[in-house]
Amino acid sequence: LCLFCYRECCSAGLSVMVNMSDNACFSTLDLQRQKDAVLPLPVFADFPCAVQRRLFDVTSLLTAGCDPDLTLPPQVKDVFEQEGFSRQKRGYRNIDDIEVNMSDPLFTKQWYLINTGQADGTPGLDLNVAEAWQLGYTGKGVTIAIMDDGIDYLHPDLASNYNADASYDFSSNDPFPFPRYTDDWFNSHGTRCAGEVSAAANNNICGVGVAYSSKVAGIRMLDQPFMTDVIEASSISHMPQLIDIYSASWGPTDDGKTVDGPRELTLQAMADGVNKGRGGKGSIYVWASGDGGSYDDCNCDGYASSMWTISINSAINDGRTALYDESCSSTLASTFSNGRKRNPEAGVATTDLYGNCTLRHSGTSAAAPEAAGVFALALEANPNLTWRDMQHLSVLTSKRNQLHDEVHQWRRNGVGLEFNHLFGYGVLDAGGMVKMAKDWKTVPERFHCVAGSIQESHKIQSGRKLVLAINTEACQGKDNFVRYLEHVQAVVTVNASRRGDLNINMTSPMGTKSILLSRRPRDDDAKVGFDKWPFMTTHTWGEDPRGTWLLEVGFQGKEPQHGVLKEWTLMLHGTQSAPYIDQIVRDYKSKLAMSKKEELEEELDEAVERSLNSLLSKTN
Repeated sequence: LCLFCYRECCSAGLSVMVNMSDNACFSTLDLQRQKDAVLPLPVFADFPCAVQRRLFDVTSLLTAGCDPDLTLPPQVKDVFEQEGFSRQKRGYRNIDDIEVNMSDPLFTKQWYLINTGQADGTPGLDLNVAEAWQLGYTGKGVTIAIMDDGIDYLHPDLASNYNADASYDFSSNDPFPFPRYTDDWFNSHGTRCAGEVSAAANNNICGVGVAYSSKVAGIRMLDQPFMTDVIEASSISHMPQLIDIYSASWGPTDDGKTVDGPRELTLQAMADGVNKGRGGKGSIYVWASGDGGSYDDCNCDGYASSMWTISINSAINDGRTALYDESCSSTLASTFSNGRKRNPEAGVATTDLYGNCTLRHSGTSAAAPEAAGVFALALEANPNLTWRDMQHLSVLTSKRNQLHDEVHQWRRNGVGLEFNHLFGYGVLDAGGMVKMAKDWKTVPERFHCVAGSIQESHKIQSGRKLVLAINTEACQGKDNFVRYLEHVQAVVTVNASRRGDLNINMTSPMGTKSILLSRRPRDDDAKVGFDKWPFMTTHTWGEDPRGTWLLEVGFQGKEPQHGVLKEWTLMLHGTQSAPYIDQIVRDYKSKLAMSKKEELEEELDEAVERSLNSLLSKTN
């Protein structure tokens, strides 16, 4: 609006600032007296004087024919020409501004990479890979192993990125992990996962991988009559100095009644991987959380619920949960898949067997490789990231975005980090992760504390919950003191007349409630129960573990049940020093900024308390 035109700024298109004298306020009548000076005439009479001053900052001159003889009213002291410049909202991403041009025919259907609303999706609900790519990160120098039923390494969209030196076939004991042929293409699983991660870009074939310059290795280990501990351990420990990331889209049967996990050799292989892999920085294991839906619980899967793996769940392209999604407190973050919509383009577009492409990849099987691709981008940005650094980055940069579920609501833990029982800490954000990874400083040493244990038997009855408490100082005063939590395990031995009706919750001293086990209606077990089973939660990440922990055990279901809890051992894993206090903060609205502020305040409070105690002791 051109409120006042002055002789020196009469030309159209200029920007001007009106400098008002102190305590000068215009009434509507005052403005109307300046004939032809206002076009059109705004009404300011109801605005207070301070607001009027802001309204007189003119940003564009809309009138071209100003009266050169116009006399300024006495309230206006002077008029100055203003230079125009731009400002941009930080953290805001306009879909229309994303310019990523790929020649690959399925690229526009890969909504999980850039969601513009394809297949009735929600625009902007994606992995934000475009930002990472525009920063120059495409996975160069990183190798991801797909542990599965083999990969079609002759596929023209995979061949150029295939790492033969890091590949092996443990199902047939040879270095050629090509899928075994079946008429129904049953063994297409690994090839589809490989394309999500490392499909080449701009070659006019299929789509584009999340980390399209990364190398992909095939580890064929999922196509034999039965699995053995030796095959699993050999696969997980294969070439740990060549392979950076292992992606696994498999696990125990998702039938809602199985409780199973890695055996002795595989556990040792995973422990060696995180301690010795990648030159001591640790192999990164990415695991699909499971496809058992509401009938299952991924805390009954010892692979997905391991501290050494990053467990990934999925959302569909409008932010809802897929119908097959399992929920549990060990899930760290989410990516995307399909499992609810019938739109043929709502699935995951990727490579398929024998040089083909598909739009129909789905399940959390599709979610884990996407996460592996995002982690590859982060590793290119900072090759020194450890396996724990990657978990911290996942917590800090994953976003709620527009993920939602009808049952499980978003909550905040004791240090303000937002989490969801289904989605973990949110959907991975590739752009946010690579930017934080560039400046990341390795987190402090990790310690383990057995915080307490209850070994006496306690009866559980329908209709009332058993509540047990462990009060702990988290090994304070000892070498293994844990002050800032990462993972927490509740090692439980319990038997019940119907295992599937058991419900176990644990509450931290800072008030965060984790659902360790939800009802599994298909589990009729009345004999085995849980024997020293390590239920794990990531929901208390960053909290102070000192204080009273509560375990609630009860039954859900129509029929009366009974049981006996024989053991609860509380195990804490984390750091003694603040993990984020030395990190560089570039976004002061980020979770990192919030967490760092929290740590600084806590460190100051504890320093003051120590000083006071020291003074009191000297006085006494």
